[in-house]
Amino acid sequence: MSLQAGIDAAKEGRYQEAIPLLEQYCRNCAEQSSAEYCTAQMWLIRGYKATGEIEKALILCQRLMQSEHTKVSDWAGNMYQKLNNSTTETEATEEPNTVKKAVGAAGVKLAMAGVGGNLALASTVTMSLMFGMVLVLALGIILIADSENPVAGLGIAIAITVLFNIAAFFLSPFLMDLTQNWLYKTRWVELAEIENLSPETIRVIRRVCQQKKIKTPRLGIIEDQNPTAFTYGSLPNSARLVVSRGLFTYLDDDEVATVYAHELGHIVHWDFAVMTVASTLVQICYLIYTTARTLGRSMGDSKIADAAKSASLAAYIFYFIGTYLLLYLSRTREYFADHFAAEVTGNPNGLSRSLVKIAYGIVEEGSRAKEPSRLIEGTRALGIYDAKAAATTGNAYRIASKPEKIGRVFLWDMFNPWGWWMELSSTHPLTGKRVRALSTYAEQLGLETEFDMGKVVGEGKNLNKKKLYGNFFTDILFFAAETIGLFVGIAVGIILESSGLNNPGLFVACPLIGVAIGIIIKAFVTYPNYEKAVETDVLTLMSDPYASPLRGRPAKLQGKLIGRGDAGYKFGSDLKIQDPSGMLYLRYASRFGSIGNFLFGMKRVESLINMNVSSVGWFRRGVAPWMDLIELKSENGTVVNSYHRFGSFVTAGFLIVLGIGLMVLFGGLS
Repeated sequence: MSLQAGIDAAKEGRYQEAIPLLEQYCRNCAEQSSAEYCTAQMWLIRGYKATGEIEKALILCQRLMQSEHTKVSDWAGNMYQKLNNSTTETEATEEPNTVKKAVGAAGVKLAMAGVGGNLALASTVTMSLMFGMVLVLALGIILIADSENPVAGLGIAIAITVLFNIAAFFLSPFLMDLTQNWLYKTRWVELAEIENLSPETIRVIRRVCQQKKIKTPRLGIIEDQNPTAFTYGSLPNSARLVVSRGLFTYLDDDEVATVYAHELGHIVHWDFAVMTVASTLVQICYLIYTTARTLGRSMGDSKIADAAKSASLAAYIFYFIGTYLLLYLSRTREYFADHFAAEVTGNPNGLSRSLVKIAYGIVEEGSRAKEPSRLIEGTRALGIYDAKAAATTGNAYRIASKPEKIGRVFLWDMFNPWGWWMELSSTHPLTGKRVRALSTYAEQLGLETEFDMGKVVGEGKNLNKKKLYGNFFTDILFFAAETIGLFVGIAVGIILESSGLNNPGLFVACPLIGVAIGIIIKAFVTYPNYEKAVETDVLTLMSDPYASPLRGRPAKLQGKLIGRGDAGYKFGSDLKIQDPSGMLYLRYASRFGSIGNFLFGMKRVESLINMNVSSVGWFRRGVAPWMDLIELKSENGTVVNSYHRFGSFVTAGFLIVLGIGLMVLFGGLS
């Protein structure tokens, strides 16, 4: 669509027609510093203002205020002031009993009522177990050398462990500084610069640091419009607190302050230091695993090789356990940081809005980029928000524009048992659970809650529990279908052999066929018949509280391919589709496996980007939603077929043929 068509529609007052045209032009514009792009953004601001979408207009104004074109930045600054003034005047003319009390008293103690577990316990258990794991592994390495003095070996192992921990504790922040500067060009700033961007933030920082008797953290800004914030370091008085430019673009002043308060909570609780060390120890376990495995393979058949293999197995087990301990600690500390921010600012609603707007910003920036942000992907575990969970919340806010209308997407987070299951592998609590906890703090402060969480909870209680939990427990069995088939096959082989069939091949053939049957059954559940797939939109799919990561829902989407789905991988085969209601990842699968995916990503994906397409696939939802692609038809007639079921059926067929062949072979020999 041409820019002029959108401008003409806006000039004639046809804003509902103009806005989609201008939005599409902006998404397709490769040069975002061009005069044409700025013009489209300025007309979009007028359109948003005319249609009452003030929040979106303010966000675009903040972006244009950073423009290198003086006239554009001045215009945006004036418009931003006008929009703020009109909002204030509107609020002032409302009836007193309809005005929402936005902020409660700061510093009031708020009960957590069991939310998030026990941070001190989680930290102590995690660190104790991680210390013990590295100790055992260090001891194992010493023993590999076949020391004649076990006592001396134990002493050396303890020394190694202590040195590892001390080094991890004090060196990790400096290594992180180097990484941040290299990857993201972090710029360290003074308080005055932050005060210009968010005056309320500086008041919060000064108050917290004074009350908690800690030094002001080193403050950094990354010039990236994807909104995020994170903290790292080893001691409260040497902590680093880094945010991206997008935080100031997408969030209001009081909301930015709650994000900084959340990050300060990590410093006050010392959990940022625990995470720094614990994550380092997990990586040490993985390093020992790979080193011992390589050593075991290179030493041939010897005592040292056997010891190395044992150490490798132990290291991998510890790495696996340590990863989940780290994830649990990470989720727990987020709840406590949210609670801290609510207490020190008296504004839990502000933090709720921040989480939703950060999700919106991630989705909005993702819709403009051909590849996911390296910053968001690279700082996923450290950041205030899990970017993988942004799609549902961000798309809902993008469409609804008003926070109180998006609560329905939280139903899956709070009531679907798959939410709990998937959260075990997540660095952050699900958004719906965090917002619900913040809503309880708002109620304690006598504030009206955001997103009408009471209504959401009420609707959740009326969901079909039989459907929710019945499907969940059934699907758990389907997840293990291959394993169940294996054991059933073993049992059948034993029964047949004991019944008088003298065929040794049954002991191998029956388990193989059992696994094959399990694969086939799982494939039919995972990839059901798509002939009757209904046409829908992204937001409708994401709002389904019964959605499952296993049981695919056949669906058709009409939209535009806006980029690849793999961060930093220019040959990635996955795609991003966007329709008027939101953005969704499409996963492609070639009949030729990884090689076919690579060739598709290298040769065909680039030519498909920016095309309007019709897609059919199986929608799934975990922490992040996605669609397994079946067929894609572009506007120029190009057809792309994807084969997710193909590999399952080929594997199952091969195992069945192999099993039958073994039975025939051993039957003939006997």
